[in-house]
Amino acid sequence: MKEHCDHQVDCLKMIQLILDGEATDQQLARLKANLVSCQPCIQMYHLEQEVKELLTKRMEKKCCPEKLVATIKSKILTFS
Repeated sequence: MKEHCDHQVDCLKMIQLILDGEATDQQLARLKANLVSCQPCIQMYHLEQEVKELLTKRMEKKCCPEKLVATIKSKILTFS
């Protein structure tokens, strides 16, 4: 088991894509193969997964007031 990852930034990006459901099959397979032997990536995966779960549980979905929606739409249209 590797104790150091030489491509941690790339692995983190891939982990985030996977947890967000945006990874390709090739990226998923590559990360799975890496997780077999890379201790830092295993830890990073579990940490990112836990953070995502906590954020999902803590976020409360609320509807925006119609006036706010209208204001945002009008500002977007003025930039177009």
